[in-house]
Amino acid sequence: MDFGVLGPLTVRRDGVPLELGTPKARVLLAVLLCRPGRPVSGDALADAIWGEERPKSAAKNVQTYVHPELAAYARDLGLGDRAVLPFAYTSTKKGTVAVTVTAIEKGAEADMAAFGAKAKGMTPYFIKMKVENVGGTDLAYASLKLDAVLEGGSGTGIVLIGDIPGTCDSEAAPREFTTKGASYETCVLSASKDKPVTGAEFDEGDAYQDSPVVWAK
Repeated sequence: MDFGVLGPLTVRRDGVPLELGTPKARVLLAVLLCRPGRPVSGDALADAIWGEERPKSAAKNVQTYVHPELAAYARDLGLGDRAVLPFAYTSTKKGTVAVTVTAIEKGAEADMAAFGAKAKGMTPYFIKMKVENVGGTDLAYASLKLDAVLEGGSGTGIVLIGDIPGTCDSEAAPREFTTKGASYETCVLSASKDKPVTGAEFDEGDAYQDSPVVWAK
């Protein structure tokens, strides 16, 4: 990951510019980048973020604030962590999104009945996530998919097309997904015949094919 501090603060992952998010996130990153390899106290961060208007609980707030802001640019995440990602659906549908994997749930083999005999012996898993438009570009009707990761780190080797209505609804971005802050929730259906699904990964685009972003339980 590359950081630029001369002029406007910039962050690039494998040459791809990332959306920096809130003003507080920009201040936080700038302070840490100006002190490479040195510890920065909570008080120093609080002063930089809030200045003279810092709340009484500022030092404590910094502890809960730092993790999600920096996690947005990491590649190894946990459930509930938010990742900011460059995203392209077609040649005309490009932008920056934030993805939060909220849950990875195990279903029952009976849930796979609609897929017929080919799904016999498969256990379904439901990867649930929230997708936010942080770049403010037109991404209406775009569809984002994550891949399941088995215990041990391998893929499932199973390709499923469809969803399980009411349990795991696969949704494309709504028509209104064209402005900064717009969001929607969706679910990716996966399945396994042996090992449990313990994670999900994003590997779309050249920047992520060899080094995907992974959410693990």
